[in-house]
Amino acid sequence: MQLIGMLDSPYVRRVAISLQLLGLPFEHRSLSVFRTFDQFRAINPVVKAPTLVCDDGTVLMDSTLILDYAEALAAPRSLMPGELRERQAALRTIGLALAACEKSVQLVYERNLRPPEKQHEPWVVRVIGQMHAAYGELEAELARRPPDTGRRIGAADVTTAVSWHFTERMLPGTVRDASYPQLRALSAWAERLPEFLAAPYGDGMVKARSGS
Repeated sequence: MQLIGMLDSPYVRRVAISLQLLGLPFEHRSLSVFRTFDQFRAINPVVKAPTLVCDDGTVLMDSTLILDYAEALAAPRSLMPGELRERQAALRTIGLALAACEKSVQLVYERNLRPPEKQHEPWVVRVIGQMHAAYGELEAELARRPPDTGRRIGAADVTTAVSWHFTERMLPGTVRDASYPQLRALSAWAERLPEFLAAPYGDGMVKARSGS
């Protein structure tokens, strides 16, 4: 398999880390949807990161759909809980983390790609509020059931940690003064794990391609 996309995308990084945790070997190609648009388009005409090229040549996109395929491929190994109530809780956490991530990406695009005179401040304020609402819910959930750092990390913690790290790196001013101790602790723990270290945020390549 080939994972196409840069690790400065939280969605690409989410997949890269999860594939390692699932023990699925893959090749990473660090292509940009901006700087290497034509090269990316030759692989996936939609030019959407992440893109996964399966062993039979099928092209998948969207991190959640790619991970659904990866879970089926790795079965019975899974990053999702098997018990229904625990799975429900994990899906809620993932949804909140992806919402926070989406709002963070929107803010990055608004501030970095749109000319200042074209930025709409009421919309920016709304998006920041939505992002903080999602992180506030995640913080409360972590406070109620703090992660056991002695266990193997699961899909919910991967998505939460990757999303928070992206926001801290790209939008430090929006979270610097906010009180999110649980999220900061989760991120610090996760970033020390081998699978996170092997797929560091930025424009580099995945350094390891399979988990144990």
